Amino acid sequence: MEKTQKPEEVLFNEDLHFEHRQWGSELAFWEDELKSFKNRLSELVNRWTDNNVLAQLEHYQNEFILHGRVIDDLQEAIEQHEIRIAAQTKTGQDALDTILVKKHLEFRNRMETQRQIYADLKKEFFRFLSRYM
Repeated sequence: MEKTQKPEEVLFNEDLHFEHRQWGSELAFWEDELKSFKNRLSELVNRWTDNNVLAQLEHYQNEFILHGRVIDDLQEAIEQHEIRIAAQTKTGQDALDTILVKKHLEFRNRMETQRQIYADLKKEFFRFLSRYM
């Protein structure tokens, strides 16, 4: 029986750049959402004195700070990736840089993972808000 090869994904610099722009927009949206979530936390801190509720507020505050750091790290990685693409483009080559593509695919996986982590955090936070707002 003959092995069938899985088609390899071909990514050109233009494709990488497009996906970076999409991710950048998504990260900027998350940053804006985090600002609004932090505002909600401030409202609740002023409204509640119950230690259990305050502990949960602190938990979410810490989660939002951590997620903000992840966003910063992801934005920095995109920027570094874009610098490398720009340098390669200046040489007049649109040839595939296998290291660059490998890093891009790894980054795509990071984005997908973070997307799920963030979605779960938001669901959990909205459930919390529905109980205490």
